[in-house]
Amino acid sequence: MVGTLTRRIEPVTSAVPTPPEPVVDKRPESIFTIGTRLEDRLGRTGTIHTPHGDIATPSFVAVGTKATVKAVLPESMKELGAQSLLANAYHLYLQPGPDIVDEAGGLGKFMNWDGPTFTDSGGFQVMSLGVGFKKVLAMEAVGVQSDDVIAKGKERLATVDDEGVTFKSHLDGSKHRFTPEVSMQIQHQLGADIMFAFDELTTLLNTRGYQERSVERTQAWAIRCINEHEKLTAERADKPYQALFGVIQGAQYEDLRRQACRGLESIEGENGYGFDGYGIGGALEKQNLGTIVRWCNEELPENKPRHMLGISEPDDFFVAIENGADTFDCVNPSRVARNAAIYVRSGRRRKCSRRRSAPSTTSDSP
Repeated sequence: MVGTLTRRIEPVTSAVPTPPEPVVDKRPESIFTIGTRLEDRLGRTGTIHTPHGDIATPSFVAVGTKATVKAVLPESMKELGAQSLLANAYHLYLQPGPDIVDEAGGLGKFMNWDGPTFTDSGGFQVMSLGVGFKKVLAMEAVGVQSDDVIAKGKERLATVDDEGVTFKSHLDGSKHRFTPEVSMQIQHQLGADIMFAFDELTTLLNTRGYQERSVERTQAWAIRCINEHEKLTAERADKPYQALFGVIQGAQYEDLRRQACRGLESIEGENGYGFDGYGIGGALEKQNLGTIVRWCNEELPENKPRHMLGISEPDDFFVAIENGADTFDCVNPSRVARNAAIYVRSGRRRKCSRRRSAPSTTSDSP
């Protein structure tokens, strides 16, 4: 008897590719909640929501330029009531490098701070160090205006074009290039909760024509920042969402300030999102601070936070808050403290002489 050999034939099935995981939109609908309002004024209280905690506003953001507030421990900053800290992209780019901060787990872990963090774009340092004005924002709009401003006795370390800024390091003279895309890449690696778009900071000594061109340039850079931000946010989907603030320039000119605000508010990226908040920047005359802040906040959407860049004098706080500012940052308060002075109701007061330990009665009026 001859047996029959049979073989089971498995049905042929075509391989069906596994659909990719849907991209989860980690961007919150809003990062700001309005609280109370100041009657007949633009001032308000509110809360900025970040992945590392809330910031009750109005609030001062202490500055740790190189990821540390000089002479103050992070634990002490917390005890002193600081809600958030700001570090500088320019300085951290030069030392130790954004890749090292990223590998350490981001800015907060790198500086041993578990609260909300900010980084600025580096634009201010490129201008201030580049033209020799250092940390000065408040200045007088008098004298000869020029499109090639440089502080007396200083060497130009930065040059601006429509694509970005080329500058020399203040540390070793090496040449570097910042563009809106590079600034976004650096700030994403630093990993702060809130960062700022790359902008061109002018001085009050620039001509009106240059201020107009600068506002247009900053607008163009803002669009590039939004697009790069969306790209990097998608690529770093495992990281917490980083909010991006647009920066308003326009110097002392009302029409340019309002134009800058309207322009930034109109920008949307490919995903249909605009800026999460706004920074009011630029050199200004101290006596016009409240007016300029009011111009801007009459134009900006009220459901987004507004940050004053480089403001720290106590009297300026009250003026800016009354006109709608929510947060502020500046290196000055910690510098004042390191030089043995404090702010009191009557103004700035030195607590001791630099040459002796005996108390001094010297007072600097506001």
